[in-house]
Order: sequence, then C-alpha cells, then structure tokens
Amino acid sequence: MTRVFARSLSRKKIMTNDGKLIGTLKNIRVDFDSGQVQEMIIHPDQSFATDGYNLEDDKLLIVPFEAVKDIKDYIVVDRYLARK
Repeated sequence: MTRVFARSLSRKKIMTNDGKLIGTLKNIRVDFDSGQVQEMIIHPDQSFATDGYNLEDDKLLIVPFEAVKDIKDYIVVDRYLARK
C-alpha cells in the first residue's frame, strides 16, 4: 500500500471491496507506542446496514485497520475483515 498523509484522509468516503458505500471517515485510533493505526471510526451512510459491525454510540462504526485494502479516491475495506 502506498504511503498517505493523515490529513488527506479527512472526510474520505469508505466503501467495501464489493462496491457498497459504508460511510465517511470520522477519525482514526493510533497506538502511539508502535505508531500503528489500529482502527478507523466511521460515520455510517444512512443506506448502509450496520448489522454485524462494531458500533460505538450507535452512530460510529469501528473498523480494524487491517481490513483496509486500498486508499485512493475511496478507502476500500474487505467487508469480511471489517465485521466483528
């Protein structure tokens, strides 16, 4: 995967590898000791069914960063790795 500046991820749309829009990136969680991005916090799109996904405050999806497959115009995640 190519290197990307964190500021370029702000408000980027997130979609599954089968083309379904999940929502918009709200924030990321980083392990400061290792510097690794651990999770993405996503504001889900109204049309996206959140069943089977980790929710926080019933509004934000928590997706592990290892689910990310590509970052370009969209952040593409593996829909199976993104689930609980």
